Amino acid sequence: MTTPNRVTRDTSERRRQITTMIKSRGSVQVAPLSDMFGVSMQTIRKDLHYLEMHGIAARAYGGAIAAEVVNISEAPIEAKQISHTGEKERIGRMAAALVEPGDSIMLDSGTTALQIARFLPDEEDITIVTNDFGVLGALSQKRHLKIVMLGGELRRKNMAFYGAQTLASLEDLRLDKLFLGVDGFDIERGITTHFEPEAQLNRKMVQAARRVIAVTDSSKFGKVCLHRIIDISEIDDLITDSDAPDYIQHPENGLNFRLHLA
Repeated sequence: MTTPNRVTRDTSERRRQITTMIKSRGSVQVAPLSDMFGVSMQTIRKDLHYLEMHGIAARAYGGAIAAEVVNISEAPIEAKQISHTGEKERIGRMAAALVEPGDSIMLDSGTTALQIARFLPDEEDITIVTNDFGVLGALSQKRHLKIVMLGGELRRKNMAFYGAQTLASLEDLRLDKLFLGVDGFDIERGITTHFEPEAQLNRKMVQAARRVIAVTDSSKFGKVCLHRIIDISEIDDLITDSDAPDYIQHPENGLNFRLHLA
């Protein structure tokens, strides 16, 4: 029979080892830790919650990230609208040029998506799906595009819709292209965002699209937000500006996406 003192020592040692792994690797996942220590995933989740409460880690999809590398604060939409406007405009114009007659596309929420909407050709055989209120406003100025708005609960911080209704409305959709906005873009930790329902919706969008095109200005590279959307390997294209770091621009980096510099 295991004594309480032994259980306490085992728990403390396990958490010490997990802390060391988080600090050395930057992140950990629940399932591998469960196998490594021979305990349940629920026990590992309790460990990660304990480390989060002590400022060591921040919980993320399927695991945890070192607290010092996580960009927790989300800028209000008013700040985003005046940040890197020239880069976003060039990215939006280049992204819109990838839309072909007959395409059905999805525009994620965000100020870069708004620029894409501005430059889309106004043609009757193009269908646009979005959950972003601002994008809807820009698209409504075009007379011929077919527009599909995803419903749900309005999140006023970024003026976009989320929730179970939004997810359900994607179930039967199959689209040609998704233009996916980015809050954080890190080679190891993937594409991340601040808002968990947005991460859930974005993953659903990825599943519904035949081609995933990430759109971001260069300020997002190297940043990690709390909630993971997808790995970098899951995108087909990346549209960014010419200030992107060398490891993004050089073809010998081993990344599989097609790079477009605006």
